Amino acid sequence: MEAINIYLLLLIILSVVLMACLVILARSYLRLLDRNKSLVETVSNLGELNDRLRMDRHDYLNQLQIVYGLMELEEYDEMNSYLRKVYKELLKTGKAIKTSKPAINALLAAKYAECDAKGIEMVIDVKSDLKDIKIEDWELCKVLSNLTDNAIRALVDSEVSEKRIRVNITETKDKYIFDVENNGPEIPDEIREHIFKKGFTTKKGEGHGMGLAIVSKILEESGGDIKLETEEGKTVFTVELKKL
Repeated sequence: MEAINIYLLLLIILSVVLMACLVILARSYLRLLDRNKSLVETVSNLGELNDRLRMDRHDYLNQLQIVYGLMELEEYDEMNSYLRKVYKELLKTGKAIKTSKPAINALLAAKYAECDAKGIEMVIDVKSDLKDIKIEDWELCKVLSNLTDNAIRALVDSEVSEKRIRVNITETKDKYIFDVENNGPEIPDEIREHIFKKGFTTKKGEGHGMGLAIVSKILEESGGDIKLETEEGKTVFTVELKKL
């Protein structure tokens, strides 16, 4: 009888260990799936940015020929006006390509194009190359993507006539700072305290209420922090990541 009891005890212990291993494996598998999804999106963004740069290069060669022709014809006023338009187009891509992280550059370029298509002015101000930032690129992409998507949704659903999003990336001696600002309506008090909780949403439909919770979870695991400031015509999410 004692031998049977020992056998049952060992069997129970083995079952518990196996269950624990299965749980760990399942969590690791889900994490890998999530990372793979982020990497696929990043590769897609990089491909779109590369295509955009190739198209721009082709267009700018043609534009240089036009400028040269206007100069030959001594149409200096027309040339000056034309160069202003070309310069504005250059800024659309150039503003996003200022960090040492290709994935971040591609994401910003993709969000810029999305805002442009939806009639939203997006201003990107990069004052850090993010060279020594410790968070994984794909995790930082998820943070910036979710915050930008949140700002886009706020403006698309608003009645603001001139819709604007500003993304500021900077650093101090001790930390990296990311500001994502929009000029949409103020977030009500009753929403602010719940906005980072998983599943919380003011919208109907599957998939809503996850973005800011994902951001909060990533920052918690990365030793970062997020703050919200909101008033009518100005809502800013500020992410801070300490330098190690």
